[in-house]
Amino acid sequence: MSQDSEIFEKHYNDYCAQIAKVDFGSISDRLGIRHYGNQILLSFFNKDYVVSGNGIVDTAGNRPEYMACVVIAKYILLCPDQSYHEREWVSFKDFKRTSHFTNVNFFTSDTERAIVKQFSGRLDELSKACEELGGIHHEMETSYDLSMQFSALPRISLLLLFNDGDEEFPAQCNVLFQKHAEFYLDPESLIMASAFLARNLKRCAQRH
Repeated sequence: MSQDSEIFEKHYNDYCAQIAKVDFGSISDRLGIRHYGNQILLSFFNKDYVVSGNGIVDTAGNRPEYMACVVIAKYILLCPDQSYHEREWVSFKDFKRTSHFTNVNFFTSDTERAIVKQFSGRLDELSKACEELGGIHHEMETSYDLSMQFSALPRISLLLLFNDGDEEFPAQCNVLFQKHAEFYLDPESLIMASAFLARNLKRCAQRH
């Protein structure tokens, strides 16, 4: 096992130990999740996962990649003290807790630039990949070549806005969050969630 793998495994086990101490009944309504005894069932980007103190697995019993584990664990462990319903779409840099320039850079490079790099000139492929990940078309007042909304977690949605390039302008991508997302996840976890989207859009496209 590599050093990174050992660190990931340690963090994963720490998250599971913290989750084992959570009263699922007290947080289920605020997070929009279902719980059955000592297990939670929730959806992360159109795929169901079972969460307990014993681990985070999909319905086939397989552990997802580390990034997904972290975001799912943090969603449970950072549960706010009340529900929030501020559904206005905002950019990552608009969040109050995202004051660090490094965070914004990571978000831009790992999500928006990554999507542009993969899908510039390949609008149809991006549309099909979005639909495969559960994205639904979202009507905007401003016209975009593609606008797709994703349910990342029960209380967290992402909006992908994409204009393909032409002879005058390069392709452009913006990924927005509903304003209340910052009450449910910390900035690093929001970056991971959007980067997970970018990475899996690329994987969907490469499978076809």
